[in-house]
This record gives sequence, C-alpha cells and structure tokens, in this order.
Amino acid sequence: MEYHIQQLINGISAGSIYALIALGYTMVYGIIKLINFAHGDVFMVGAFIGLNTVNILDKFLSPLPMFITAILISMAISGVLGVLIERLAYRPLRGASRIAVLITAVGMSFLLEYTMMAIVGPQAQGFPGILNKKIYHLYGDIQIDSNQLMVLVCTIILMLVLVFIVHRTKTGKAMRAVSHDMEAARLMGINVDWTISATFAIGSALAGAAGVIFGMTYSSIDPLMGIIPGLKAFVAAVLGGIGSIPGALVGGILLGTIETEISANGFSMWRDGAAFAVLILILIFRPTGLFGKNTREKV
Repeated sequence: MEYHIQQLINGISAGSIYALIALGYTMVYGIIKLINFAHGDVFMVGAFIGLNTVNILDKFLSPLPMFITAILISMAISGVLGVLIERLAYRPLRGASRIAVLITAVGMSFLLEYTMMAIVGPQAQGFPGILNKKIYHLYGDIQIDSNQLMVLVCTIILMLVLVFIVHRTKTGKAMRAVSHDMEAARLMGINVDWTISATFAIGSALAGAAGVIFGMTYSSIDPLMGIIPGLKAFVAAVLGGIGSIPGALVGGILLGTIETEISANGFSMWRDGAAFAVLILILIFRPTGLFGKNTREKV
C-alpha cells in the first residue's frame, strides 16, 4: 500500500505539469473551437526562456527570488508569443474551414520547433535545479521531495489565479460570453478579437510556467521537448472534457497517475502508449470527457 501511495504522489506531481499545459488547450478550444497544436511548443519556448533567465540572474539573486523571476518572465514572454501566434496565424483564418486552421496550427508547431533549433542547436541542454532539493518523509517509506511540492504549489496557485480571472474579472466574463455565443457577445459590445487574444495570452503564460517547472523537474530541455508533453496535455484536456477548466486539471492528474502506475508495475515501455490508449478509449466511450457536456450544433 505504501508503494502505491508513493506512486500516487509521483503521478500527481507529473500530472500537474500536464494540467498546466492542458489549461491552454481547453481555454482556446472553449472560445474558438480550435485545437492549438503549437501550444506544446510554446511550453518548450517557455522552458528556454526560463533557462536563459536563470543563467543571467544566477549571480545576482538567491534561489527563491530567481525561481519566481524566471517563472514570471517566462510567463510574460510566452503570453506575448501566444498573442503573436493568434494574431499572425489564426486570426486571418477566423472564417476559414477548421481543417485549414488545424493545418496552420501544425505548421506553426514545426516553425517554432525548428526556429528554436536554429537558435540554440538540436542538443539537449541541462537545466539547473535552482532550489535545493530536500526529501520529506511523510509516513513509513512514503516521501515527497521539494521539487514535487514546488510543482503542486505552483499548479494550485496558478489554477486559483486562473479561476479568479475567469469568474471575477471583466475579461473572464467576456471569455465566458464569447465561448457561449460569439456573435451575441459582439452585439453586446464585447471586443471579441481582444478577448480571444487575452485567452491565448493566459493559456500561453501557463504553458511558459509549465516549461520552467518541467526543466527544473527533469533537468534537461531541448527544442523538440514540447511534442510528447504537448500531446499528452491534449489527451488530458480530452479526458477531463475539453473546454472545461476543472476537467483539464483532473485530466492531467489522472493521466500522470495512470502513467506512473504503469511504469511502477514494470511496463515502462508502455508509458507513452498508455496515454494515447486512454485517448482512444475516452473518444469511444465518452467523447465529451469527464466534465464535458453534450451540445447541439446547427449544420
């Protein structure tokens, strides 16, 4: 039992990173029904921004202020990148078919990957730990380290900030109105283009924070690192119910727990395959996900 509780803790830590990335997928889909496959690469860019920020500030700040600064700078630049992607790649195709926008999203993903590869090179780069790693014993052989606590605390704080923005601010109310009926929101005086850009900015900022946390947790980043975590975050969003913010959080944690349990039971080679098996099963048996709702569409 202690062994499985330990794996549950490990799974929640890994799943929290998926959840932060999945929030961007689910927010954008909830507003304009777009699967932004470039989102995983915004996560990658955020990791490199965090790495360079840490390298610059290493001699000037102590670990905790440096970590907070790296997170904030990565979120800010990733948010700006998200707005640029929406403005340059997606907004001109607002009235185009969904397949055209989807192909553009895939193209933008490759553009970000190989642009970053041209800038930093294809090799993986080490990411400094920043915060000193400590082990805390909870009960028996069950333990949690400071990195896992950092992931959980950051995820909870960012999730609470996101919930506050969505439910307590004018921007959040505009997002909910646009997601419900874009044309009616426009007629009521809501700036739909600005609201969509704000959605991309917030989702991309969360992906940037996830990139820094991922780098600290796994100690290595590379220009292609966004592919698998990005796809798994998409699976988490679908599992939780794409378009649902609580669903993205629950889906990410569930997926991380499933992967960890599979690896812990000697099937580590099936870890990635299990995530996509979950996607197939959820699409077959519950296409709306755990928190999604059936909606009628006019055809």
